[in-house]
Amino acid sequence: MKIEFAPLSLPLQRRLQTASVVQWVLSFLCLAQCCTAAFIVLFFTRFWLVSALYAAWWFIDREKPRKGGRRIHVLRNNIIWRYMRDYFPITLVKTAELDPRQNYLMGFHPHGILAAGAFLNFCTEASGFSTLFPGINPHLMMLSLWFRIPFFRDYLMSGGLVSSDKESASYVLQKPEGGNALVIIVGGAQEALDARPGSCTLLLKNRKGFVRLAIQHGTPLVPVFSFGENDLFEQVRNPKGSWLRQIQHRLQQIMGISLPLFHARGIFQYSFGLIPYRRPICTVVGKPIPVQRKLRPSEDDVDQVHQKYLKELSKLFEEHKAKYNIPEDRHLQFI
Repeated sequence: MKIEFAPLSLPLQRRLQTASVVQWVLSFLCLAQCCTAAFIVLFFTRFWLVSALYAAWWFIDREKPRKGGRRIHVLRNNIIWRYMRDYFPITLVKTAELDPRQNYLMGFHPHGILAAGAFLNFCTEASGFSTLFPGINPHLMMLSLWFRIPFFRDYLMSGGLVSSDKESASYVLQKPEGGNALVIIVGGAQEALDARPGSCTLLLKNRKGFVRLAIQHGTPLVPVFSFGENDLFEQVRNPKGSWLRQIQHRLQQIMGISLPLFHARGIFQYSFGLIPYRRPICTVVGKPIPVQRKLRPSEDDVDQVHQKYLKELSKLFEEHKAKYNIPEDRHLQFI
């Protein structure tokens, strides 16, 4: 006997979608602190053995974020991510085939405030990455700082996140069997300080480390642009040279993470809060750019490939911007 469940009502669906986004925002704003606090507090309770055993495991497993991480498919396929996808909604668009016998280096743009498109498209299966690109395993890079937090590090690795250092990148790209995609948010935390609705400014003009890495491994470069990524939050005005921008830049140099002052809507009202607006995100994956392998590329080699990458990224943006209500006179600006 087949049991059929009645479809959820629209109001209930919207509440579940909002709840999924709330837990995602809180996971990055509060979960790290809660995990650290729990790890310390447990040492002073009768459950101290839990923290002691985890500390031993943590030491043994300390190199895992640099060795491809530990993805857990059950968590990547959790229904909560599909509710999060439908909240905005978020879609993933393929413009070219990717050969699963090769490895790829994907440059993701822009960072946005919390990189919602990067997380949902490459750290979960909500948008159908494995269906669109069969045989390809995405590995999104994240600041190594986050992998030093107990329990939280395991949550990050479950989605396929790896630490953002050269050793970690090389481990993914040098696998001879192929089938790996290293995803780098090239603008990084600093680019988040320029994320605001309508912005098409990318911190990319002098970011060439990812290009050098691709040349050293002979890995094709794949430009990825996420339309709508900057539209999720408003940000307090912080022009370059302002006292706020100077403080944010200084904190970013010290901690490695930026602290944009952002706001959007609340949970029960739409006037003010930290929950992103319901605005669509469409992440478009471009076609691979072939790269000739050189173990010690010269500056000219890097510059040539970098210029080609900028050209292909701009082309990708221009070809698709009309579909996502980007004005015809608006173009990418590289700084």
